[in-house]
Amino acid sequence: MAQDPIPKISEQRLSALAEIPFSQVPSPAYVMHLNLLEENGRILQSVADNCGAKILLALKGFACHSTFPALKPYLSGTTSSGLHESLLAKEHFGKEIHIYAPAYKENELKQMCQYAHSLVFNSAQQLALGIRTIEGLKLPQLGIRINPEYSEVASTNYDSCSFRSRLGTTRTSLDRDLEKLPGDLLNKIDGLHFHTLCEQDADALERTANAFEDKFGDLLRTLKLKWLNFGGGHHITRPGYDLERLYRVIKHFRQQYKVDVYLEPGEAIALHTGVLVSTVLDIADSDTGQIAIVDTSATCHMPDVLEMPYRPNIMGAGSPNEKANNYHIGGLSCLAGDRIGDYSFDEPLQIGQKLIFLDMAHYTMVKNTTFNGIPLPSICHFSQQQSLQVIRRFGYEDYSNRLS
Repeated sequence: MAQDPIPKISEQRLSALAEIPFSQVPSPAYVMHLNLLEENGRILQSVADNCGAKILLALKGFACHSTFPALKPYLSGTTSSGLHESLLAKEHFGKEIHIYAPAYKENELKQMCQYAHSLVFNSAQQLALGIRTIEGLKLPQLGIRINPEYSEVASTNYDSCSFRSRLGTTRTSLDRDLEKLPGDLLNKIDGLHFHTLCEQDADALERTANAFEDKFGDLLRTLKLKWLNFGGGHHITRPGYDLERLYRVIKHFRQQYKVDVYLEPGEAIALHTGVLVSTVLDIADSDTGQIAIVDTSATCHMPDVLEMPYRPNIMGAGSPNEKANNYHIGGLSCLAGDRIGDYSFDEPLQIGQKLIFLDMAHYTMVKNTTFNGIPLPSICHFSQQQSLQVIRRFGYEDYSNRLS
């Protein structure tokens, strides 16, 4: 979990989002502000231009492919977590397609190696199995994900270096596997990959990179690697992010080891670019205050609210007791814990009023569900050039078909 799971949005971004004609937006709906998405793309491209890093879109965080034309000019490609994400990358994004999964099915591995730029394996043992599986096929660049055994993530749910983590191999496990496996297996890899951050600044990356270099520096010096992948969790587009420190870390590894350095942010791509529009359906009194029920759901449409957990910001709302009128906002599902949070407003809420949840682009559309038969939110675009566009509406068939 990040040190601050609700990064402060700039007044400029908030003003831009307020230009969206919310009265015309179907409810519920995700609305992507394409101008702001492009602005994030330009920030990421400036990082690449300054320090030579290659930046990938992590599809696990943001895969709204109707917006990819706004991102493609600024990124080197995508990173996927398996077959379906990589097929989506191939169909809708192109460029470099990088793939990592904790394990692979043989038939899927054979399919992915036909178009992957790189395949990253979870251990030396999996690498050996994978090489045998795809023998005779088109061979992409190969890598191993390592666990540097250093992390500053507070929540074990998001800490890939936590006890019994299945993500990446420790140095002890790597050495033990190599003793049992035949041949010079490590000389067949092109890169090493680690991912330990979650919504963090470059200081956490620097300390992680130092731990990585301490444990694996001998491999960096002796293997003829082409690249290092520093994973995701870099909050590069967040206001106040320490770009100069990021540049120093990347330049050190590029110059010291003569490798390309990849970053694969998911959240930073879409940070502060999208909202979730909802409508108040009912207002009820309880012993602890007023409850507003809306036509969206934390568990269905913004699951990180419950998983992180965190309280999403609402446009124009304040913290409890900050403004005159307090409400607990609850979702539409029958899950008792479908609670979005406590808020205060200048004026009393009205049934039929729209509430705008901020920062609802990343880890929303990719994780939402039709639990309880609750419809998925529509997907809309807004730009200053084309105003509002409804890209996709969802209905009963989307709920029924996935349960066939």
